[in-house]
Amino acid sequence: MSNLPPLELSPLPEVDLRHLFVLTDDTGMLQHATHATPDLHHGYCTDDNARALIAAVKVAALPPETWVGNHGYAEDDLLVATQRYLAFLAYAYNPEAGRFRNFMQYDRTWLEEVGSEDSHARTVWALGKVVRLAPNDDTRDLAERLMHQAMPAAEGFAHLRPWAYSLLGVDEYLRAGEGRNLAERLRYALGQQLFARWNEHASPDWPWWEDSLTWGNAKLPHAMLTAALAEERPKMRDAALDALRWLLDVQTGESGQLSIVGNHGWYHRGGEKAKFDQQPIEAKSLIQACLTAAAGTGDAYWTEQAVRCFEWFGGRNDVGAPLYNPDTGGGQDGLTEHGPNSNQGAESTLAYIMSVLELHLYDRASKGELDLAPAPVVG
Repeated sequence: MSNLPPLELSPLPEVDLRHLFVLTDDTGMLQHATHATPDLHHGYCTDDNARALIAAVKVAALPPETWVGNHGYAEDDLLVATQRYLAFLAYAYNPEAGRFRNFMQYDRTWLEEVGSEDSHARTVWALGKVVRLAPNDDTRDLAERLMHQAMPAAEGFAHLRPWAYSLLGVDEYLRAGEGRNLAERLRYALGQQLFARWNEHASPDWPWWEDSLTWGNAKLPHAMLTAALAEERPKMRDAALDALRWLLDVQTGESGQLSIVGNHGWYHRGGEKAKFDQQPIEAKSLIQACLTAAAGTGDAYWTEQAVRCFEWFGGRNDVGAPLYNPDTGGGQDGLTEHGPNSNQGAESTLAYIMSVLELHLYDRASKGELDLAPAPVVG
């Protein structure tokens, strides 16, 4: 049996893939929707196909009875979708640049030769996850080949969030027992960079990497904690946990609800925290970070916080409105002061689905049915 603190959440939320399949065509995952209808004007992006691929392999890691047949789809539907997302990432790779493209029009025309550091790093995260959780060897082999091609670029990235996403992907790759040389060196280097930046910027009243909270915040403590646990570095671990605890504290409302930093102004040191619009991807990232903290420390505080963050989707938020649409299976595109945005695009839908999957996978791990231990350093 596992010594992980259990989730105090019963029953677990349903794994609902209806809208994921609606947004998936024979090219991959479409970016946007008008209400629940795919909006073809905005085409595709590598970011969303990477997220969709992570969701797909996580679903495949669950017992089929937890999701097959819920709404008429079957295991073959998921396998086809998985291959489309992976094919999109393979096509997005530009071998001449050693980088992934990001934005593609609906007519399958790329809008750039090189995407952002963020999109490349998010793809590294997805590929590492596939190498670890792939439903078959063919899928794993292609993901591993792409991972080898993608890792070198991550060594030269200049920004915090690409460091974090890349580190998480490399750690997943190492958990699968794959190629230790570059991957282990890269995980160590990225962890060092995150810890150095933390030491430069953190203070008792603002224990953070930079002077503002913007987007993807929880990925920073999540990644640094992952490296610290794998490498058994207690000072780095404690710093990551302090940062995550502070991030939760500053995003807690008067009634104890999760109150995410809004993207209409963000939260700058010494200023006022923007309340809206709140993005589902932030709740999802907090859930992932908290469950990693729970697995790494055995402290039930972190599972309690993960459940509280998940409750944001169900209506325990600043407006009291749910962000998941049970009629469509879609996740709504943010929380405004007037209520949820009725559009149900890929990022928000995947944020909800991935949050549900994290809870299911952690629950399996707490029952000894899945190993969440970090990959140790091999001397």
